[in-house]
Amino acid sequence: MSWLRNVRNKIASITKKETPDNLWHKCKKCEAMVFLKEYQENMHICPKCDHHGRIGPDVRFAQIMDKDSLERLPYAAVQEDPLKFKDQKKYTDRLKDARAKTAEQDALINVFGTIESIPCVVGVQDFAFMGGSMGLAVGQAFVDGANRALQEQCPYIIFTAAGGARMQEGILSLMQMPKTTVAISMLREAGLPFIVVLTDPTTGGVTASYAMLGDVQISEPGALIGFAGQRVIENTIREKLPEGFQTAEYLLEHGMIDMVVHRKELRAQLAHIMGYLMAWKTAA
Repeated sequence: MSWLRNVRNKIASITKKETPDNLWHKCKKCEAMVFLKEYQENMHICPKCDHHGRIGPDVRFAQIMDKDSLERLPYAAVQEDPLKFKDQKKYTDRLKDARAKTAEQDALINVFGTIESIPCVVGVQDFAFMGGSMGLAVGQAFVDGANRALQEQCPYIIFTAAGGARMQEGILSLMQMPKTTVAISMLREAGLPFIVVLTDPTTGGVTASYAMLGDVQISEPGALIGFAGQRVIENTIREKLPEGFQTAEYLLEHGMIDMVVHRKELRAQLAHIMGYLMAWKTAA
């Protein structure tokens, strides 16, 4: 019956419809299957449950910045593997893999441009690059972004998304916490706004430093924001914590952040805040 099998295979090959692997997106919250194009056109927000998906720098800049206004800030050279770190893989190999995956030099990308014609420097942490972790390169990129804001006399906006400090750089990664804090102080002394937009997830040493030092603290809906994980905290204090205590909505209710803004309203809200905080410069 081999001839029959051959006929069946030929018929199957003719009638088989090729379906792209990336035609659908599965929501991580409600698990609904959504057409990828519909999901992307909805600003990477689930149309079923309104879950805000994680997005990278290029998508974020396209959503926030005025078209054709972007100037990417170059990365300053830093020592890439100061501790010669190796666990299951060499740290240098992990960097190569992350760069190949994201096409970025490291986890924080800065641009200078405009939002509704208002000049600003915008930094976006890429969670796809080693969990957005903060190391020497991220710390220096943050300082470079702040310095460009000082040069242009404009606000600095940072979109945070990180698992914390980069363990492969040890104490040097933790030293970026005071380094970035000094840069924020320089912005404050110059009267320039530092605006933080917390996105999912923002944790660890990033939360313990520049992510919580904004003049205005904004978050996207449902974002996970915290320092340590819930289980670690419960084991430390020997108490049961309320469900969802590290969500943006819980932090807003308890005064830790100023507002939770839907992604579709974020661009207009940022322009409104910058216009208000920079009114002194316009008047001068």
